[in-house]
Amino acid sequence: MKVWTWVALIVGFALAVFVVMHIGVAAVFGAVVGVGWLGFIAILLAAMPIIALLALAWRSLLGPVVPFWVLFVSRQLRDSATDLLPFTQIGGWVIGARAGILAGIPPIRAYSSSVVDLTCETMAQIAFTIIGLLIGFTKLQASAEMAGYVDALILGTALLVPGVIAFVVLQRKGTKLAAKMAAHFLPKAVAHTEQFTAEIEALYQQPKKLALSSTFHLLAWLATAVWVWVIFRLCGADISLMDAIAIECILSALRSAAVFVPAAVGIQEAGYAALAPVFGVGPEIGLAVSLLKRARDVVLGIPVLLIWQAVEGKRAFGGGNGTEAA
Repeated sequence: MKVWTWVALIVGFALAVFVVMHIGVAAVFGAVVGVGWLGFIAILLAAMPIIALLALAWRSLLGPVVPFWVLFVSRQLRDSATDLLPFTQIGGWVIGARAGILAGIPPIRAYSSSVVDLTCETMAQIAFTIIGLLIGFTKLQASAEMAGYVDALILGTALLVPGVIAFVVLQRKGTKLAAKMAAHFLPKAVAHTEQFTAEIEALYQQPKKLALSSTFHLLAWLATAVWVWVIFRLCGADISLMDAIAIECILSALRSAAVFVPAAVGIQEAGYAALAPVFGVGPEIGLAVSLLKRARDVVLGIPVLLIWQAVEGKRAFGGGNGTEAA
């Protein structure tokens, strides 16, 4: 991992600790513990539809090449790697795609569809952020602390649109970028750059698949907001579903802006603590929601990653070298 990534991670942890200390350890952990074991189990279960929708988004691009459960597990593995391992999102994408490869997805298709899936996810996030800004605009403008950031949020969302367009154009027309992608995703198969580019181009020529994948991604974003609303309610917060959607929309934008910070450590915690009071909830509840989300990532993610490591280890000692062939 690069030095700057370690620096970002350390700064993020320091920010998270500062926020907890500033709000009050007793108040924050009191809200967390108040959820109870049954409440935490409910949090674990309530997140499952999100992963299912994300798997459906990927399947919309791939087609029924493998059973749905393979995509479900691969997508959970991708998210767990992104949330828990000390690197940014690109490592999670590679691991998730590789899991699909081991289950029978052709390597070029797995990696190319992962790239296009990212585009669909980003397009859906733009729509999701717009929804959140429309819902929360009045309260954000009325907040002395957040009013100054509203214009920046709107501008940032607007800039995502040409950013996505440029990303798509570069994927389809930029042979240098395609070569770099192939070199990163397929280090032992750079010779397949043309096939990698052709697979991406073929996907972009199927608008129905792109629309369906983007729709599932938007539903997944909305399901994440519903999940966050459930956590708020379990923490004792009297918050509406619409307000929870607004909070999660803005948090997703903050996480995207802080993509260089692994798992948005510190950014997520500070964001929830700052946004919760805007919508009538104490900052300690907002921070508790963030910590409970982290707890879910750890409780579910560690077993998933350990199983993955065992599978990779078995392949290595069993003579499989994991080389991606076309």
